Amino acid sequence: MGQRRHWIVLGALALGISLGAWIDHAGGELAHSSARGIEAIGTLWLNALRMTVGPLVFSMLVAAVASVSDAMATGRLASRAIGWFTFLLFVAGTLAVLLTQGLLALWPVDRATADAFIAGASQGSAGAVTSVRWTDWLQQLLPPNIVAAAADNAILALVVFALLFGFAATKLPAPQRNALTGFFGAMAEAMVVMVHWVLLVAPVGVFALALGVGRRAGFDAAGLLVQYAATVAAVIAIATLFIYIVVAARGRVRVGVFAREVAPVQVVAASTQSSLATLPAMIECVRERLGVAPRISSLVLPLAVAVFRYTSPLGNLAVCFFIAAMYGLEPHLLQMIGAIFVAFAVSVGSVGLPGQVSFIASVAPICAALGLPVDVLGILVAVEILPDIFRTIGNVTADVAVTVLVDEVEPPHV
Repeated sequence: MGQRRHWIVLGALALGISLGAWIDHAGGELAHSSARGIEAIGTLWLNALRMTVGPLVFSMLVAAVASVSDAMATGRLASRAIGWFTFLLFVAGTLAVLLTQGLLALWPVDRATADAFIAGASQGSAGAVTSVRWTDWLQQLLPPNIVAAAADNAILALVVFALLFGFAATKLPAPQRNALTGFFGAMAEAMVVMVHWVLLVAPVGVFALALGVGRRAGFDAAGLLVQYAATVAAVIAIATLFIYIVVAARGRVRVGVFAREVAPVQVVAASTQSSLATLPAMIECVRERLGVAPRISSLVLPLAVAVFRYTSPLGNLAVCFFIAAMYGLEPHLLQMIGAIFVAFAVSVGSVGLPGQVSFIASVAPICAALGLPVDVLGILVAVEILPDIFRTIGNVTADVAVTVLVDEVEPPHV
């Protein structure tokens, strides 16, 4: 969805909550009956999003594993860049867990408002959500029947199988490997088209879901959404500062110089909300103002835009742990580790997808790793415009930083 459509969806969200709150306060039986009919449309729209998650996640992960393997085969420079990508993505996942838990301790989710919000988003049909014992969770990683697991929405097992399948595919002879990865790449593209179709009617779907939320939670729902957006944005903003610490520790480019020269790139990122659209500004920054050799920037920056999104684990894990707080759940350590692992995998696989598409494709598997329903995602996607600005700023900052860091370990140019 473009920025204009995003504002339309946000308006539909506000209208739905407002109308739902009015119906709850002053509406008659006819109004309540009509509202229940409209809410059913919201559930239908959410189900349309849900049905694309499994095939999209599986196909994009298989294709992503092949693309990363091909990139690493191009030489030491690409391998070093991917090493930095991997390190920063896992650090981002760890920071997301710690920061979100800390912020939620300082600003807890109101239990009554969260319960009403969840009941509205699921039309009151949400069952009790309980913590899963770590032994049961561990056994679910490798189910005896992957098809049955996928049918039961065991997305975490599907992610594990997709990664294993993707790495196995890289060992095949080139003709067979190319045919297989080409098939799954095309499948992923087809699923993205389907998600686009669903998102075309997002204003209707979000309005219908928001109507149910407004009827049950009233205007308190708006406060919860503000808390959600502020929490996710704060996690991303704070963790982006870690990039400056890494640059400062390397020494060749002073952190003050880096901060000053990357600032114009961040402005472009905030205005476009697209790393790809910011690529020309990033290239100018690293070549003209940070002194990176063209042969390095020409490889590392496009590779970063293609397979690296530093803020993907940050934002997506923050979303999921906020949802866990809404349900009153405290994931155990193994679930947290599994969630970080899944966040890393889907961040690579979902690079290049439009914001709202990647939101669903990336967050749903992490929710599954934590044992969380996805009923509220259809509402939360409507307020992603604020966190998405911080996501793009963090991504381009990390892209520029990795280019500088790879340049620092290159031998002197002769």
